[in-house]
Amino acid sequence: MDAKSNDLEIGPLLRKLRGRRSLKEVYRLTGVSDPYLSNIETGSRKPGPRVLKKLATLYGVSAHELLRRAGHLEEPYGSGDADEDEMEVERAFQYVLADRRFRFGTRPAGPLTVDAKRFIVEMYEKLTGKTLLQ
Repeated sequence: MDAKSNDLEIGPLLRKLRGRRSLKEVYRLTGVSDPYLSNIETGSRKPGPRVLKKLATLYGVSAHELLRRAGHLEEPYGSGDADEDEMEVERAFQYVLADRRFRFGTRPAGPLTVDAKRFIVEMYEKLTGKTLLQ
């Protein structure tokens, strides 16, 4: 995938990750101005690495993946829809971790696989009745 197609993908992806948050709320939480974020989401501006790292933290996704999609990192072999799925699982997993009602027990010491995170999210969905994964 070339840099131009990455540019086209990053804006709509960031819009999807923003969800129901307003541009002003994202500005308040990250310091990324709402007009600049709007330009990124519509594809008229390319986000820089610093902005992508701030947005990744807020949205609970991998900064590395956002940097790669924006063309700041090389494309790994075999990328595609699996990357979007992995980002969705990561976002949902971070949501689960942030829920104060589920802050008991031990936390994993090392990194988890995507499948392990998906399992945790699915159990959370069953317990709460919320839908985090599509």
